[in-house]
Amino acid sequence: MSPWNLLALPPLPEELIRRLLAPLGDRVDVRVPAARDRDALLAALPEAEIVLGDWTSTLVLDAGAVAAASRLAFVQQPSVGVDGHDLDALAAAGVPLANTPGVSAVAVSEWCLAATLSLSRKLAAADAAVRAGEWPQQGLQPHELRGRRVGVVGYGPIGVSCAEMFRALGCHVTFWTRTPREDPAFEDLETLVSAGDVVVVVIALSDETRDLIDPTRMKQGALLVNAARGGVVNQQALVSALRDGHLGGAALDVFDVEPLPAGDPLRDLPNVLLSPHVAGVTPEATGRLLTATLANLTAAVEGREVDAVLNGVSPVVRRKFTQSPST
Repeated sequence: MSPWNLLALPPLPEELIRRLLAPLGDRVDVRVPAARDRDALLAALPEAEIVLGDWTSTLVLDAGAVAAASRLAFVQQPSVGVDGHDLDALAAAGVPLANTPGVSAVAVSEWCLAATLSLSRKLAAADAAVRAGEWPQQGLQPHELRGRRVGVVGYGPIGVSCAEMFRALGCHVTFWTRTPREDPAFEDLETLVSAGDVVVVVIALSDETRDLIDPTRMKQGALLVNAARGGVVNQQALVSALRDGHLGGAALDVFDVEPLPAGDPLRDLPNVLLSPHVAGVTPEATGRLLTATLANLTAAVEGREVDAVLNGVSPVVRRKFTQSPST
């Protein structure tokens, strides 16, 4: 059988992509777009049978891209998020899309805990004060986490890991997810948001979850930690709640626009911890991601079931053409 045409979209040098995919051997013919733009993507898609997705969401398979990919049989997204891909269009075309759930759960949940501790203990403010020659032992008013009420929005692998870590510190942890659970820790979203001392957001972005969290409805002095996507939290309301002192602080690894633009009001607020979407970026998480991605790509070309298909299509990847449709 001829090699599968694999179109690789991650923002990495072509040589590195080929080295990472080398375990697939001669079962795939690896290609990359001529440029990192939509025109180059559309030009490359007609021959693509497998697409390895772009975790930055710069190159996405929307409905127009799916229509251009007549030979496409499988999409492997090397991340948990699948922002920008049209799952319905892929399903209608019979193309399964899989992601890599759980690979970054430890990394992201550790970031959420570390960010919460930083906000609660006023670490950034203390560091800045000492560097400026000050010694504010009485003025910072840090708080302990033990006994605090922590609400986790989203209860996939990351949310579960977050709950475990905060409980280990003696926090009272509840969670909310779109599918109600028979679990004493499950709480309705309104109560979780309005009563939590800390609200940790780790739910996927979708039409249902966009602007899900309104920070102005949170408890006075509460902390918001967002490691999901910027669009899950109403950013205008967040800025307002921070400016007027309603929130005690916020830790943000994600934003509506990334990188965070010059002049964004979040840059000028002192009670905000800003992070460049790196909560899940550790060598350990990257290793798990690469392992999961290669395992699924190998299963696809060998005719075995792939894991973590999100759009309801059969997990057995089937080639649409045994040879070029032009021959």
